[in-house]
Amino acid sequence: MTVQAARAPSPQPQILLREIVGSVAVLTLNRPAARNSLSEAMIGQLHASLNAIAEDKHIRAAVIAANGPAFSAGHDMKELTARRTDPDRGRAYFAQIMTACSAMMQAIVRLPKPVVAAVQGIATAAGCQLVASCDLAIASEAASFATPGVDIGLFCSTPMVALSRNVPRKQAMEMLLTGEPIPAARAREIGLVNRVVAAGTEREAAIALAQQVALKSAYTIKLGKEAFYRQAEMSLADAYRYAAEVMTENMMARDAEEGIGAFIEKRTPTWRDE
Repeated sequence: MTVQAARAPSPQPQILLREIVGSVAVLTLNRPAARNSLSEAMIGQLHASLNAIAEDKHIRAAVIAANGPAFSAGHDMKELTARRTDPDRGRAYFAQIMTACSAMMQAIVRLPKPVVAAVQGIATAAGCQLVASCDLAIASEAASFATPGVDIGLFCSTPMVALSRNVPRKQAMEMLLTGEPIPAARAREIGLVNRVVAAGTEREAAIALAQQVALKSAYTIKLGKEAFYRQAEMSLADAYRYAAEVMTENMMARDAEEGIGAFIEKRTPTWRDE
């Protein structure tokens, strides 16, 4: 009688890949078969990675990219629908996921380092929200963007928050009310992305942009990014009052002293990140 050895289960592929390119952290969504949908696990891993990047002094910028034909199709609808059998028809789980996803998106905004999206394919619903939440975005000419929840009876309310803070009101409303996708060129016209590049070059272009920003003083970038998002929510007078305080604080920084001195002396500054 032949006894066959039990086969070890095949290791599951990592759903979020992490790579360091110089001083740039590259996070790659890696659920191509599921169109890189933002499952509970994906949201959790993204948030944890952002927190780790925030604490790592060697990382000065981040890129969020994706494998496969889609950047991200949004929330994992199969995962959500499976909870319809819960006693409360999934209400508690839905609230948990939406809260977790919103916290992860806010972690991008609050990260004291710039985050660049590299969009190679479709970015829909919460996937579009992810792009809009990043500070900068590079899109392949083959990319497209949509908030199509209205087509399945689910208005893209949380994606709306990021979208409406990136593009003019009527363009945001058109995307939200019609669900129709827009091409990369149109996304650039309305301010959803910064640049459109040849298909297949978006990742390298995003890393190059991140590296360009990473050459600046980390202290200055941190101060400026926080100030940018805070003043955007203020009245004009309050924004100027706050910005004047930030500018004064910035002037007292060692890096501002060094940078201004280097400018006057026509030399390259040496940052101390303080």
